Amino acid sequence: MLKVILEGHDNYYGIEDVIRMFYGPSVTDKDSHVIQNDRGPDLTLVSAPDPSSELPVNRQVKRDMYVRLSELTGLSFPWGCLTGIRPTIVAAEEGYDPGRLVSKYLVREDKAELASRTARLEDEIAGIAASRLNVYMGVPFCPGRCEYCSFIAQDATKHLNRLHDYAKAMITEMRELAPYLDKTPGTIYMGGGTPTVFGESDFADVIECAHQVFMPGDDTEFTVEAGRPDTITSEKLKTMRDNGVNRICINPQTMRDETLRRIGRGHTSEDVIRAYDEARKTGFEVINMDLIAGLKYETSEDFIDSVKTVMSLNPENITIHTLYKKRRAGMSREDVLDASGRGDVDRGVSEAYRLLEDAGYEPYYMYRQKDTELGLENTGFCKKETYNIYNVAMMSYDCDVLSVGAGAVSKRTFEGGRFERCSNVKDVSLYMNNAGNEALKKISFFDLARNAR
Repeated sequence: MLKVILEGHDNYYGIEDVIRMFYGPSVTDKDSHVIQNDRGPDLTLVSAPDPSSELPVNRQVKRDMYVRLSELTGLSFPWGCLTGIRPTIVAAEEGYDPGRLVSKYLVREDKAELASRTARLEDEIAGIAASRLNVYMGVPFCPGRCEYCSFIAQDATKHLNRLHDYAKAMITEMRELAPYLDKTPGTIYMGGGTPTVFGESDFADVIECAHQVFMPGDDTEFTVEAGRPDTITSEKLKTMRDNGVNRICINPQTMRDETLRRIGRGHTSEDVIRAYDEARKTGFEVINMDLIAGLKYETSEDFIDSVKTVMSLNPENITIHTLYKKRRAGMSREDVLDASGRGDVDRGVSEAYRLLEDAGYEPYYMYRQKDTELGLENTGFCKKETYNIYNVAMMSYDCDVLSVGAGAVSKRTFEGGRFERCSNVKDVSLYMNNAGNEALKKISFFDLARNAR
């Protein structure tokens, strides 16, 4: 058993994150100042500040632990000792200088360059988003559950009656907010789940209500995460177009039919192409498509084939995700992290980036999640000036987000980088019974009463 004793600092979370990369989750006893890991070697290490280091203590002890475990195991990782969700924050702190990420945090050169380039554009977009309100609409329902997903989505095939009631609850919450909103939002993002899982009538009611309440302007970015192509119909596309939606997501995750079947997606690659073509015919000029690297049933070559197929459709945005272990997903941690037989996921991701950049796409936002193959990242790419502003606003410490729907989290920012959150109740049934009260919480949270129309 590996035992790490903390002396002179309390950065348990950071040290746990570093150990997790090498050996998986640990157990912490803060009373004894000890972190233990059953998968590690029989060894006791001491983690203590180095007064000669130029790094802040919380980062210095992580770097030191990373170096010691790397020497012990012979392993290294693309992001070095950087853990946490947003490497672009550190890249910005370091003046967008890739060399400083390499020398200070042991980040691999290609990742340091990626983070620095992405951070520049992220910061530009955050400046745009910070000046206006951003709105999120959450729909925690899907037509089925993918094997890799642990989202709180409800199986719509068993709960169709709840979809109708949920639509009414969202409308109630939005209408309660309406008298207090006096500014045209910069962005509106309807996500999930799969928002297009609603029947056509309920979907139209929700979208039309959002248009009436939030009053998007000509310059408002209005996104709907249509996601699953098997939920997209011509009527829903027309409803979106007629109510100011100007950006949609059609997310295949892979273009390999065998994989789609095995992970439970319920559609084919041809369905993706059909939905994409229909969206273009309806007039949508900005479309995002998501792909996942490292899926359980695929090789890196299969992933690259999907990238090439999606690129041939010529969408404005392509987001590359790396498979990660979600808490309640059907896939085990070993399914996610043991890539033997799937080729080199790291190489596949790097090749995808090369293909995208050669085709004129540029990285505009990035984040990471725990328990991914080699700690790899998720990166959004866009053609020139077709980035999704909401994706950056949602992560930024400088952008307000007003959210509606079960489990939706609103965010209010203050000077100095301080921010507060206000969460709607997660339970769908509780939300449907209390949607009006959820709106009242946000009226107080954002001090909206002073803006009453």
